[in-house]
Amino acid sequence: MTRFIALRGTAATIVAMLAVVAAAPARAAGLAVYPPAIALESARDPQRATVVFTKDDGVSLDVTATTEVRIEPATLAKWEGGRFVPLADGEGQITMTYDGQSVTMPLRVANSAVDPPISFYNELEPVIMKAGCNTGACHGSARGKNGFHLTLFGYDPGKDFNTLTREQLSRRINVAVPAESLMLLKPTGAVDHEGGKVFESDSELYQKILRWITEGAQVDPGVLEPKLTGIEIIPHEVVMEGEGATQQFIVRASYEDGTDRDVTSLAVLKSVDDSIVSITGEGVATSGRRGEAYLMARYGTFAVVSQIICIPPGEPLHEPPLPPANFVDEMVYAKHKKLRISAAQPAPDDIFVRRAYLDIAGVLPTVAESQAFFADARPDKRAALVDQLLQRPEFSDLWAMKWAEVLRVKSSPVLDRKGMHRYNDWLRASVRENKPANQLAAELLTATGGNFTEPAANFYMVESQPTMMAENVAQVFMGIQIKCAQCHNHPFERWTMDDYYSFAAFFAQVGRKTSSDPREAVIYNSGGGEVANIRDGKVMQPKFLGGATPELAGRDRRAVLAEWLASDENPWFAKNVANRVWQHFFGQGIIDPVDDVRVSNPASNPQLLDELGRRLIAYNYDMRKLIRDICTSNTYQMSTTPSPEAQTDTRNFAYAKVRRLPAEMLLDAVCQVTGGTVKFGSLPLGARAIQVADGPSGNYFLEVFGRPVRNSACASERRSEPTLAQALHLINGDTMTRAIQTPAGRLDASVQNNVPTEDAVKELYTAAFSRQPSGEELTQLAAYVNGAADRRAALEDVYWSVLNSKEFVFNH
Repeated sequence: MTRFIALRGTAATIVAMLAVVAAAPARAAGLAVYPPAIALESARDPQRATVVFTKDDGVSLDVTATTEVRIEPATLAKWEGGRFVPLADGEGQITMTYDGQSVTMPLRVANSAVDPPISFYNELEPVIMKAGCNTGACHGSARGKNGFHLTLFGYDPGKDFNTLTREQLSRRINVAVPAESLMLLKPTGAVDHEGGKVFESDSELYQKILRWITEGAQVDPGVLEPKLTGIEIIPHEVVMEGEGATQQFIVRASYEDGTDRDVTSLAVLKSVDDSIVSITGEGVATSGRRGEAYLMARYGTFAVVSQIICIPPGEPLHEPPLPPANFVDEMVYAKHKKLRISAAQPAPDDIFVRRAYLDIAGVLPTVAESQAFFADARPDKRAALVDQLLQRPEFSDLWAMKWAEVLRVKSSPVLDRKGMHRYNDWLRASVRENKPANQLAAELLTATGGNFTEPAANFYMVESQPTMMAENVAQVFMGIQIKCAQCHNHPFERWTMDDYYSFAAFFAQVGRKTSSDPREAVIYNSGGGEVANIRDGKVMQPKFLGGATPELAGRDRRAVLAEWLASDENPWFAKNVANRVWQHFFGQGIIDPVDDVRVSNPASNPQLLDELGRRLIAYNYDMRKLIRDICTSNTYQMSTTPSPEAQTDTRNFAYAKVRRLPAEMLLDAVCQVTGGTVKFGSLPLGARAIQVADGPSGNYFLEVFGRPVRNSACASERRSEPTLAQALHLINGDTMTRAIQTPAGRLDASVQNNVPTEDAVKELYTAAFSRQPSGEELTQLAAYVNGAADRRAALEDVYWSVLNSKEFVFNH
């Protein structure tokens, strides 16, 4: 492992050398070598390299074992067991040759005669994590195990050092006879250990612990260890063909002094699906059944993933049914090519028109609107319809509702109904005015004034604690859940307790006071107030998530945060907004759930997500333009019937997902088809469910079908799972009864005007399904109604059957 004892004067040279090759692999056409440069910095610093040959069809082959390796000068290092081992100090180059193709990369060797002591922070803590000792199921649990408590995933190395070396009269280590230390006897099974045997006595983990104790069990004696700043796993993505193919992966750690190290053997390596790809502790992955999986590497406080696609041997490429309509299709089709699947056929006009109206405007097309679309002979009529729907007032109602959900717009003891309605009206006006998403976020974050006169100030009425404000802002505007880091370092992400409380410090000076109206609160910048880390009581300075500590002199902290939120320095905001938009139209996000952005929950198509984020920025955060890109793509317009080879795929948008209508849309659709109305609270009769401002709607139908009461910012609060109560309410509920039997409604008009049964059924089908009934459907229903003693009752039965059908309840 690389150590830097005598390197302080040469680090800049290495940083400059590595900057030349950057992070991309050294490559020739079809051939890539990972990493792109080798820097060996001590006698204990052998570093792996892997050579990947990519065939014309995209399949990756690990050809390291059959690659010719030439080191110039040969005295600098040797190639042994897939690693470069240092021999003498100096600079040179390495040439890797396979099948007539060669790649050359730089080599540097320094401190080759130095064998540095074991570092507790950078080596022993990773050993403890690799062995699983500090997980929640073992000694990292809240109370530890059998009197031995380590911090979860090593979030406090200093405390762990004291636990190991000072507690229990230092019984866990034996400096006099290191091999007799409990740290070694228990995990090797030499003495009773509830966790069983963890590693062998000839393993690297054992040898590192043994050497550390032999050296006196010190905390990095005589050397200032550089701080870990990140890790990567390479290659970042591969396509493996057939079962049993192997690929060496390498985990590299980077440090604050610009150096890096090969930490593959010390990183925790896991596959999210061992049936698709498995991985050894040394980083060798083996392919299994067809599918897509991710390998996760965790080291220190960081975690990264690499994408693996496994395809059957000889699986041919499949062409999409239509050429790409725009960048969305290009990136979706590129992923399909890697997976050897193809996109579904385009949905027919009746499916598309219903889908587009529901998704963009939240309403069903009327009978006249459907018929007009079918009669339109223009080749671009679908794009024209999208443009038309984006300008409908219902679009503003729909997206105001979606923003109101995550912003938790609801009446409560701290948010007066007047303030709640002012807040909701402001959101609707913002969408109607096409206010850019970054401006909307900035106005919320910097809101100042009375929550009646300045509606955006209601953002600070929902939560009063800086920590909860920080959690909501991170989750709503960046899709990141940081709540776990309140008590310990995040187990699946990079966020530490310092990160959590430093971010919360941005909201420590949000002040509140009363106005002349006792119901109104005034939000202002108090200019005082701090947040302390509960672990050590340290007052935390405001710091951007994953970013720098800003200059705040004389400024409102919230304004500084708002500037950063939508800046180039924040990689999450634009992609989070784009992902939420995508999720609305496809039923799942590219990262899903949309508000759980973390390394261990990677994007299914990161290139697509990146491009959607870039486009949104280029459009000045105009969501309508991004929605137009999505809805005019062939990807959005696919049918729900997958191609044969995509039957089992659920992540890559190879076909349209059948989605149950949200509670509000379903109730509005029932009313639109039947001509019925529902009275909602303070809204006038005839208002739609989507326009209900308050979280608690007071309507049983909306509650039973999963409308959130907005107690949290989590996307999962809206429920879409079917329940028995839903089925019973559709079959025999008073909402359906009143809607169908509405005086002067659609059914009543058909009966009163003696509309022929066939015409009445056709009108109902077009209103509910945006299509005409099939010949068989029409024949059976007409016979049933015309043969009944009570024609009205029979027509009611037809309405019940239509409104209870899956075709009506789902968007497809």
